[in-house]
Amino acid sequence: MDLARSVAAEIGRPEWVGESLTPQVEDTRLVTHYFECLDPAYPGWNYAVTVVRAARAKRVTVNEVVLLPGKGALTAPEWVPWKERLRPGDVGAGDLLPTEEGDARLIPGYAQVPETDLEAEGVDQQMIWELGLGRRQVLSEFGREQAAQRWYEGESGPRTPISNQAPARCATCGFLTPLAGELRKMFGVCTNEFAPDDGRVVSLDHGCGAHSEVRAPESQNEPVAPVIDEMGYDHIVFDDTTELELVTADS
Repeated sequence: MDLARSVAAEIGRPEWVGESLTPQVEDTRLVTHYFECLDPAYPGWNYAVTVVRAARAKRVTVNEVVLLPGKGALTAPEWVPWKERLRPGDVGAGDLLPTEEGDARLIPGYAQVPETDLEAEGVDQQMIWELGLGRRQVLSEFGREQAAQRWYEGESGPRTPISNQAPARCATCGFLTPLAGELRKMFGVCTNEFAPDDGRVVSLDHGCGAHSEVRAPESQNEPVAPVIDEMGYDHIVFDDTTELELVTADS
């Protein structure tokens, strides 16, 4: 134990080596001694010094010295692979996001459909859809389902506050440009520069206040006709009435 404490003091400072903790026997003639670390930068950590005595040897030697976290120690979070840490919007200018081989979201552009489908359809529908596009890979059915679910449940789907208060659905809007392929059955792209979803994929049952059929309300302020009071009269007093000419109904 004295050897272990002295070695711990060498890698730190003597005043940083605290009380001895319960040692752990690792194997025959192999023991790890633990000492509380008093370094203010490592609260809750412990010095771990492993000492060993070789067979038929009389001298004990040091095998390893490390700092190990104890109860309440501040440690780094568990490492997570980059693919699981990646979030939408993380890829910026100059960044590269490699696609794994065998990605379930993609299939070869000229992939053959199952034989059962060939018997039912008579042709390779996948090849016809992608013929001439020059892409080595295209979306698989799984990839389309993932995208459709993500878009439909996102901010451009039907279950958003702006969509719930919209006067009409995107399906009837003149600014909607439908997608190609199977996704056109549910989605399109908004092309209204004043809409909140301009340039984004929206579901056909989405909506906003910038619908093409929205019209400005007609003005309710109609001109008011002048009001003539035919029931009352004005009392006019003249100082000099000599010049007044009597006007009768017969004249």
